[in-house]
Amino acid sequence: MNTVLILLLFALAWQMLRVRYQRTHILLLGQHLSSLQLERHMETLTEGYTRAIGETDEIRQRQVLEMFTQNEAAVATQSLALANAMQKESLQATSMTTLPFCLPYAEQFLPGITRDFRKLLHIHAAGLRYVVDNQGGWDAKNRAFHLSAELYLLQHSCHWFCKSRAVADARLLMRHQVQHQKVLESVSDVTRLAYQQWLETKT
Repeated sequence: MNTVLILLLFALAWQMLRVRYQRTHILLLGQHLSSLQLERHMETLTEGYTRAIGETDEIRQRQVLEMFTQNEAAVATQSLALANAMQKESLQATSMTTLPFCLPYAEQFLPGITRDFRKLLHIHAAGLRYVVDNQGGWDAKNRAFHLSAELYLLQHSCHWFCKSRAVADARLLMRHQVQHQKVLESVSDVTRLAYQQWLETKT
């Protein structure tokens, strides 16, 4: 058997293993999201905030933002519900690698490069509640700006868990035309500091 064929078979086996591993993460997260309307509320808010922030008239802008009060409350409540539901899963099932690419089953042989998705979801839930309750004392436009960043970062984390960090970065840039670092700089201090600590602390 020549080298090219061996490499081809190895690549095929690796692809099948990666897809299978990612599918388990997608199904796990999807199972917990299925009983919630979190994704719908997030989409409503991200689209609505984009429209509101683009308004030049401050009165009209405030009116548009006030339309999303119920969606904001629902996002804060349901993100916590998701975090609590995922807490019931095992560490092995909720581990995610810090590498840019997906390394299947790294939690079994390289736990030092993995992080706990359950903890990350609680960080997001706390950050969303902080901004929704406007504990930072922002005006309506700045509050919407920070909340948009919180939502983008939560989406990024979910894509990272389901696929990889590189895929999450690419989707963030493609869907919202913003890089991960910029989003991290735009969330509340509460979220950013906890997120950075989570990233630096081994599981």
